[in-house]
Amino acid sequence: MPVNPNASIEITAFAWVPPFVEGFVRDLRARWACEEIGLDYAERLIDATSPRPASYLREQPWGQVPVLKDQGITWFESGAILLHLGEKDPRLLPLDPQSRASAISWLFAALNTVEPRVMEFATINVFAKEEAWAIQRRPSLLTFIGGRLDGLADALGEKSFLAGDFSIADIAMAMVLKELRDTDLVVSRPRLSAYLDRSLARPAYRRALDAQIAVFRRTSFDGA
Repeated sequence: MPVNPNASIEITAFAWVPPFVEGFVRDLRARWACEEIGLDYAERLIDATSPRPASYLREQPWGQVPVLKDQGITWFESGAILLHLGEKDPRLLPLDPQSRASAISWLFAALNTVEPRVMEFATINVFAKEEAWAIQRRPSLLTFIGGRLDGLADALGEKSFLAGDFSIADIAMAMVLKELRDTDLVVSRPRLSAYLDRSLARPAYRRALDAQIAVFRRTSFDGA
């Protein structure tokens, strides 16, 4: 298992989150990348229920996770972290120039083109679903997301993964699509449904998820 308290790479994660958030916190993306290439990493756990200390806000201005430290260099934002880890191994970021360009482009597409509207959908579908503005927004947002997903499905075509072989782009995109797994937005698009199943069936993903969940199971939270 790459989780190693003595590793030179350190990933910051939350010590506890509510059950409905388990498996979605973004340190999972960094963990998954490390698991794909057998790269050891240490965990630094912070309390999600308390204000972040000033020292952490100097590393991550909004107090989010993950932060990754690698030999004295600090990275924040999951996309930047995935790109950094991809540079370490062609199994995450291919060497072929076009494949590499495609992987990087799809990484940004996952985070900039698809994820923002998926997160908006989560807001109106879960956190604000009874509010009038959310009810009004829902139909147009579903249409917009559907267009994004149709474009993604067409671009994926018959390929197994976005850049040909599995890459950091697929870690990002699969984690974004996972947010929609309990809706028909992905299920109704067979190519995307198969792509998501194929991605999440990877042993490295399962190991990363188990490592994240193990943290939450070790941590007791009494609401104080």
